[in-house]
Amino acid sequence: MGYQGEDTIFALSSGVERAAIAVLRVSGGESARLLVQLCGKLPPPRQAVLRRIWQDATTRDNLLDEALVLWFPGPRSYTGEDGFELHLHAGPAIIQAVSAALVDHGARPAEPGEFTRRAFLNGRMDLIEAEGVADLVNAETEGQRRQALAQTEGALSRMYDGWAQRLKRVLAFQEALIDFPDEDLPPEVEEGILADIASLIADMERHIAEGQRGERIRRGVVFAITGPPNAGKSSLLNWLADRDAAIVSPIAGTTRDALEIVGSLAGIRVTFVDTAGLRETEDEIEAEGVRRALFHVKQADCVIQMFAADDPPQTVFANAVLVGNKTDIAPVPVEIAGVAVVPISLKTAQGLDTLRQMLEDRVRALTASSSGMPLLTRARHSAGVKDACACLREAMRQDWPEMRGEELRLAMRALGRLTGHVGVEDLLDAIFGQFCIGK
Repeated sequence: MGYQGEDTIFALSSGVERAAIAVLRVSGGESARLLVQLCGKLPPPRQAVLRRIWQDATTRDNLLDEALVLWFPGPRSYTGEDGFELHLHAGPAIIQAVSAALVDHGARPAEPGEFTRRAFLNGRMDLIEAEGVADLVNAETEGQRRQALAQTEGALSRMYDGWAQRLKRVLAFQEALIDFPDEDLPPEVEEGILADIASLIADMERHIAEGQRGERIRRGVVFAITGPPNAGKSSLLNWLADRDAAIVSPIAGTTRDALEIVGSLAGIRVTFVDTAGLRETEDEIEAEGVRRALFHVKQADCVIQMFAADDPPQTVFANAVLVGNKTDIAPVPVEIAGVAVVPISLKTAQGLDTLRQMLEDRVRALTASSSGMPLLTRARHSAGVKDACACLREAMRQDWPEMRGEELRLAMRALGRLTGHVGVEDLLDAIFGQFCIGK
């Protein structure tokens, strides 16, 4: 049947918040015995039935709750093991009593990620799909949900498996050149090997080039709001947050430290960072604020560079959205240093809808795939593809068939580590330790 955990485990999968129903999940070799112990007999597989839950059903001792029960015999279960779910009334006393009964009958509380780890070990999903489950549970925006769902359904895994199949074919031809050196194999074999390797490298390089887009969807896009004092940065932050998140004052230098608010644009999580006004100052605290502002500008995915209509900047930050505020008191230039200016007035709300649309367009540009490939979502994936690509480049440089074959095998191992097919033991604790208890 595959991997069987030594223990039968249980966890509250529905979270600890107060609710009408609490879902208690159980998995392991003793699941059938435990379920009979709690409710008297096994229900039909994968059918919800209403049963009384007892401390000990054989003696009808201590009624704990009346709940919906679902029985999932392996291997057609989430973990691939026998398991069941109890849909209990969500009172803390009920959850505690049923959990105590499970412990009394031999089960133990699950560790973080243990259910999904068992699913991986039983071949129910690969590592990339398992990471997608973690991202799906943590998804806060539409973009995160779509990306995580595609990953759990195997979009990224299928692409990597496709590369592995292409590489396996190349390696087979390469092995033929090694095993039959004295045969007069046509030159087209060697040419075909090199052409296939080059094609794989091109696909991997396109994938790597878009790597930050997927990670931005997963972690969110960061906008740094910068500009001189009194340009309206804090007022813009309050408008974006739809609340008074920052202190607004006509006194220059009010904002000394970075202030962050989190929102959503175009279905993507975004963080806006209000920074100290950029100017030369002898005030040590304000000077530290300016230094931190410049740090956030360098780290941000995009910069919203603001200025007052009567004080246009001389220079523009790279890849900035240039915003001219206070159009109610003076006109703003159409462009500065070749960058178009978005004219707004935070006082009269002029141009704010246009600015929001421009920020949404920038978010889409920073996160959309231009190649049509599934996007990289984690640094681990990026590192694995880069390792495979480096091995393929080295294979192209080798004249000796044996050396080229070795580099191709190393590339295969790098791809295998991504999905968990080879050499992943040292990764498992780090990956599944990020999960919640019930997963």
